[in-house]
Order: sequence, then C-alpha cells, then structure tokens
Amino acid sequence: MTDDATTTPAPDPADVLDGADLSDPAELRDPADLRDPADLRDPADLLRRRLEALLLVADEPQPPTDLATGVGRPVAEVRRAIADLVADYDGRAGGPRRGFELREVGGGWRFYVRPEHDPLVRDFVLTQNPTRLSQAALETLAVIAYKQPVTRSAVAQIRAVNVDSVVRTLLGRGLVTEAGTDPVTGAVTYQTTELLLTHLGLTSLDELPLLSPLLSDGREGVDDVA
Repeated sequence: MTDDATTTPAPDPADVLDGADLSDPAELRDPADLRDPADLRDPADLLRRRLEALLLVADEPQPPTDLATGVGRPVAEVRRAIADLVADYDGRAGGPRRGFELREVGGGWRFYVRPEHDPLVRDFVLTQNPTRLSQAALETLAVIAYKQPVTRSAVAQIRAVNVDSVVRTLLGRGLVTEAGTDPVTGAVTYQTTELLLTHLGLTSLDELPLLSPLLSDGREGVDDVA
C-alpha cells in the first residue's frame, strides 16, 4: 500500500536569512529561533535576552555604546531595552522584585546584589570560601588598602599583572567594595570594607602600619632580575 502523504522539509536557516534585511528589527532572530517555532519571540525580547547574557559576564559596568556594539544594535534601542530590564527586575513590569538589580554606575550598567541582601551574600560567600587568601590576593588587598580609592587598572599597574580575578575574589569575600568612579576615566574605584578592619583588629585605616620603614632607600642597589 502506498502512502500519498508527503512531508514538507524544514526550511534551512541559511535560506531564510538569505536576502533578509538585517537592519529590520523584525528579522533580528538567531538561527535557533528560526528552527524552533515555539521560540519565535519579538526582536525586543531577543535583544533583552542578549543584553542579559553580556551583562551577566561583565566584570565592569558596561556603557550602552559598548553593549550596542556587542549585540549589533543601535544605542537608542539598547537604552530602551536596558530601561525595560531595570523595570522588570524592580518589579515594575508585573513580575516580582528580584534580589539583584541592574544599576548604572559611572555611565555603565552592571548587575548588583540589592543592598538589603549584602549581609546574606557576604555570609554565604565566607561560608563557602573559608580558605586563606592567596599571596596574589594579599598583595592586591594591600595595594587597595594603601592606595584607596583606586581603580583596578591602577592596581594592575602597581603589581604588573592582571588583577581581575583577584579583585572578584576580594569582592566576594566582602573585603573590598566599589567606592565610586574615577573623575577622569570613569573607571570603578575600590576601597576596603569594615570587615577587613575587623579581621585585622583595627578600628580605622589610620592604624595601618606605615610603609616607609619597610621600603628600601636604594642605598643597597637593585637586585638583578634574571
């Protein structure tokens, strides 16, 4: 017995995109979206999801211009999408208020834990990471303590190494926090917290030991580095 029914093959995403006007937001969809009809969302929603993905891995606040470059969309669209995300996380779009927020700092945007949850997160992180700090973390912490408020790039210049992961560790331990932004570069600055003073048994930063007695006056020369 012969079955007269025929099966229509699924369209090739490359064929669908061929000749599409990619400047039209209506055609801004991933090939995965095109293959799965259940995942066909409006372009604005897709843009918001892409921005979330970028912001989730950002170590520093991201300017709208950089985000626009990352997602390949105009800055105006990105600003509208960011405003939608902020309203969503704040519970102003019909959903619940989230435990995190999308905050603008120094002209850039980044995810932050809401202030009311800081003690909870700090205690959790300290419980999950009870090990001692590495030598690299101790050196970075010392630079921040004596130079605060200081930017991450300034710390990196002093230590002559990349300090991104170390600063993330110190932030996670609650030993440093963001202090604001540099007035010239707009980069985020860091300072130590009360928790560090507690660990050191100090009441203020003024009680930190002076560095001058520990520094060489240069009379013994400089060791050769192989």
